Amino acid sequence: MELQTLIYLFVGVSFAIYIGIALWAKAGSTKDFYVAGGGVHPVANGMATAADWMSAASFISLAGIIAFKGSDGAAYLMGWTGGYVLLAMLLAPYLRKFGKFTVPDFVGDRYYSDTARLVAVIGVIFVSFTYVAGQMRGVGIVFSRFLQVDVNTGVIIGMAIVFFYSVLGGMKGITYTQVAQYVVMIFAYTIPAIFLSLQVTDTFLPQLGIFATTTFAFSTGVQVIPEGTYLLHALDQSLLDLGFKPYTEPGNLWNVFMLTTALMLGTAGLPHVIVRFFTVPTVKDARVSAGWALVFIAIMYTTISSVASFSRINLIKNVQNVEYSAFVNGEAKHIDGTTNNGKWFATWENGGLLAWNDRNGDGKIQYASGAAFDGKGGKPAYDGDKRAEDGHKLSTNAKGAADEKELAKGNGIANEIYVDNDIMVLANPEIANLPNWVIAFIAAGGLAAALSTAAGLLLVIASAISHDLMGQVIFKDKATGKSTLNEKTELMWARISAIVAIVIAGYLGINPPGFVAQVVAFAFGLAAAAFFPTIILGVFDKRMNKEGAIAGILVGLIFTFGYIVYFVFMGGLKENYLFGIDPTGIGTIGTILHLIVALIVSRMTPPPPTEIQELVERIRIPSGAGEALDH
Repeated sequence: MELQTLIYLFVGVSFAIYIGIALWAKAGSTKDFYVAGGGVHPVANGMATAADWMSAASFISLAGIIAFKGSDGAAYLMGWTGGYVLLAMLLAPYLRKFGKFTVPDFVGDRYYSDTARLVAVIGVIFVSFTYVAGQMRGVGIVFSRFLQVDVNTGVIIGMAIVFFYSVLGGMKGITYTQVAQYVVMIFAYTIPAIFLSLQVTDTFLPQLGIFATTTFAFSTGVQVIPEGTYLLHALDQSLLDLGFKPYTEPGNLWNVFMLTTALMLGTAGLPHVIVRFFTVPTVKDARVSAGWALVFIAIMYTTISSVASFSRINLIKNVQNVEYSAFVNGEAKHIDGTTNNGKWFATWENGGLLAWNDRNGDGKIQYASGAAFDGKGGKPAYDGDKRAEDGHKLSTNAKGAADEKELAKGNGIANEIYVDNDIMVLANPEIANLPNWVIAFIAAGGLAAALSTAAGLLLVIASAISHDLMGQVIFKDKATGKSTLNEKTELMWARISAIVAIVIAGYLGINPPGFVAQVVAFAFGLAAAAFFPTIILGVFDKRMNKEGAIAGILVGLIFTFGYIVYFVFMGGLKENYLFGIDPTGIGTIGTILHLIVALIVSRMTPPPPTEIQELVERIRIPSGAGEALDH
């Protein structure tokens, strides 16, 4: 069957399942909408948590980051996995015992303050929108390639799909949809990984592929790397030939540490993951579902490093020093005489996520260290470049000739291709010339990953506005301390909030502040700096009061956001980084500042009321908790 037909079939069937589940599990009450009625089975909740947590960044972008950063990219693996363990062991049971299913609800009640609740609402909306921008960008990338539409149209289609099952189904619809999405996602990731492992190495188990030996010889343009070379050694040697640092050589360990820590603390403070522990009946079930989620996450996360290695070596093997026209027409040959089909290259090129700049005019693709283009947008590399007439998208300000420094780095080879980090996992099966059904399957998996997390985040935004802002601040009866909204009205506000959130998320997906995993790293840094200290101190420090919490959240959020904006969007110079810390890891410093400010301010202001201190004592014993409370 034709590839495009299979893609439409796989994606269409998976979407029909998601929408069908949303209609079947339509939320009929606020409790259904916010916490799926609190009756989800722990194993199902574990799958839903894994799907919610493993976003487009995990499925689409993470292997791409590791492929191009090498061992430094492991910070994402360690940070996200370690953060989940931190959340499951240190926070989830206590928050479940407290009985409040949103971060602002916990902050508002624990710190006995509507101001604290309002600050937390702003923080949740801020972090969630930053995170969801990456997911919607991921949706656009998948659609742009596999449905043959541009990225912006892809984002709009994704918005329509998310609208169905998040606005109609709420958490109940999202939970069961995410179970289906996890199944699609895990098969879509592991099946191509098994194929790639068999093709690239001498083992079928992708988790062990990174330690295996290669099954082919390939040329770097400097030397031939023989068959039977250990995969990591082959990568190190070929990257050295091309002017890159070796794959296994660590770079800036200080920044790796700061990024890992920011991702860990951010994971533990992420609102859309925390709410998952309220969709099961009891505290014990919350612990069990956390364990299952870790198992389901590990199946993919133990595969990612190998997939990253396969994709980088396949890229070098297939594109290096190959004649462009023969390559994209499927007529090029590898050094062993087998066909080197490069039709995928032209497809991604037309999507604007891959570009070739024939600097030396020899008609061949050269891959090496250095930028292929000076900037973005449209001027051919040299006067004789005729690709623009054939409909190929070219970047602007391309250098007419490589500078001597770049040539020296790449053993006389100048880099001529730009590869977007986010395409490597999606392009991998095509680069490896795998069967069409495998390529179609990975398209469905990429969409499942992006849509599952986007839906969870949009629900958090909706509940923060409807439940916490509208119900607990704006329409709150001062005398009774209860919301004056009836359930029907609050559910209406929740759905309206979700619709508005989807529109804003779509805009951010069309105009993203960076590539998927980078945007997600910013979100985790903001979550760490805004929430982690306030939640952890709220559970373990009886003396922590509202003044400390408010000051800490504001300081952590403002500092981290200001640093990211200045250095990423306002042109701040790298040499001016605080302690040399990259913006993706600055959330660690934001968290420390939050912690220090919160502790100092709380000790200089009156202690919390006696009943709050007694409440903190009670929630430290994670047993005997009932269901999540609505108000």
